[in-house]
Amino acid sequence: MRPVKNMSDEEVRRLSWRCRRGLLELDIVLRRFSDHYLAGISAQELLAFDGLLDLPDNEFLDVVTSRVKFSSVDVLMDKQLDVLALQSVLAKLSGHEEINL
Repeated sequence: MRPVKNMSDEEVRRLSWRCRRGLLELDIVLRRFSDHYLAGISAQELLAFDGLLDLPDNEFLDVVTSRVKFSSVDVLMDKQLDVLALQSVLAKLSGHEEINL
C-alpha cells in the first residue's frame, strides 16, 4: 500500500483532533499511532482509521484490544472498509506491528 500523498496540515490537524478521546487508555494508543504511523499510512488505511474514529470510545477500545472482533461491529461492516487495511491499522494501533524509528 502506498502512503497518502501530501496529506495537508489541515487534514493532519483534523485527524489529530478526532484522536482526542474520553478514555485515557485510548488516548495513549491513538497518540502513539499518530506519532509513529499517521503520516505514512495508505489511502485505504486512512479510510479504515477514519471509520474506527467513528466508533464510541468503549467499542473502539474493545476492537483495538481484540475483546471484540471488528467483523462483529456493524458500524464498521456497514462502511464496507477494506478488510486488509482495517487489519493493518488495528495491528498498528494494538502494537502488534513493529515501530521503525
